Amino acid sequence: MAEYRVTSLAKGLPATVPFVGPEAQERALEKLFAARIGANENVFGPSPKVAEAIGRAAQDAWKYGDPEFFDLRACIAEHHGLKPQHIMVGEGIDGLFGYLVRLFVEPGDKVVTSAGAYPTFNFHVAGFGGELITAPYKDDREDIESLVALAQQHRPKLIYLANPDNPMGTWWPAEVIEQMIENVPDGSLLVLDEAYGQFAPAGVLPKVSEDDSRVLRFRTFSKAYGLAGIRVGYAMGEASLINEFNKIRNHFGVGSVAQAACLAAVADQAYLHETVDRVAQARERLYEIAKAQGLESIPSATNFVAIDCGRDGNFAKAVLDQLVARQVFVRMPGVAPLNRCIRVSVGTSGDLDLFAAALSESLHAAA
Repeated sequence: MAEYRVTSLAKGLPATVPFVGPEAQERALEKLFAARIGANENVFGPSPKVAEAIGRAAQDAWKYGDPEFFDLRACIAEHHGLKPQHIMVGEGIDGLFGYLVRLFVEPGDKVVTSAGAYPTFNFHVAGFGGELITAPYKDDREDIESLVALAQQHRPKLIYLANPDNPMGTWWPAEVIEQMIENVPDGSLLVLDEAYGQFAPAGVLPKVSEDDSRVLRFRTFSKAYGLAGIRVGYAMGEASLINEFNKIRNHFGVGSVAQAACLAAVADQAYLHETVDRVAQARERLYEIAKAQGLESIPSATNFVAIDCGRDGNFAKAVLDQLVARQVFVRMPGVAPLNRCIRVSVGTSGDLDLFAAALSESLHAAA
């Protein structure tokens, strides 16, 4: 039998995924979760108008999606007050990150990020042989001063920052981000992940010129729009920088049904605002549940809440395991000291009732 030959880089990489999905855990447990509140999915779902659009588009699912995303890019651009040449669409933010890293990172190239930040970005960097240089969080927020200092020291190809942040839900005001952009060293690109931007309070999302080639902003339809199962995201940036994606992207990566769904989602901003209000109410309920158990919550500008379990990462992991055993799916940060927390996505009233009961039992069992 002929021996296949993967690259030397691939030989040294683990065969893994950044997150263990709830489905894998359900298979291991041989039962379904009663409350799926761990993946920051939007349990309130998409607009009914989006569901109708998907139904209509299903009849034409035999067609490939427009490889130029012409209508969707125009729609997104109009929503943001931009021109279509400043927008690139892809298979979720994760897919776009893969293209971005492929464009910029060669073996040995440096990338600056925070220790404990969104791991899928790191997964792509490792996959192309990049070297990750990390700054620790400070007061449960990504430390912008440290990130900038590392960038000025190492002159990385990319600097990653999520605002609002995952996994802690914390945020920086717009003026801080705008100053960070001014401090990006020549030859470095700020990767600004705004996946949770619609949930943030006013004054968080910065004003960035569409002609500023120092930064690329990323948004998604997976969170506030409730379309995680569709897998569509988009990047906003300077036109020539955006055009670089056309050199290497999968031009048929976003299908016709997905494009129709996203067009309908952008058109129904009233439903989006309703969802953001529902998320805010559910977030308050999570704060109350934690407080009832004597636990502190990290204030969040996202659709999840990091709850401080009051001890170290081992104890938080024990609490998480007890919750999973009670059919409540949650996750936790993977790096100390963030891993003293469990991270709980907002859910329906029923989901949060189940979580409240399970949390009390889990804390006692873990102790």
